[in-house]
Amino acid sequence: MASVLVHIPNEEPILGEVEQLPALTDTIIILKNPRKRDGKDLPYLEANVTSILLPLARTSYIEVMPTSDEEIITFVRE
Repeated sequence: MASVLVHIPNEEPILGEVEQLPALTDTIIILKNPRKRDGKDLPYLEANVTSILLPLARTSYIEVMPTSDEEIITFVRE
């Protein structure tokens, strides 16, 4: 499961998890545990909502967040 940050024009980004990243032929993305970037609930969703379907046509872009399993390689000057 990957954590993603979905950016929608004129709205705050939505943080959530996806089972798999959308393919080129997909028209929606299924986002589990949707929340604001800071972890707070989204005010326009009911309290018991666990998943949402977002149309990809309405999204600007999707950021894939690194998981704890992945090693991030950066350049370090010594």
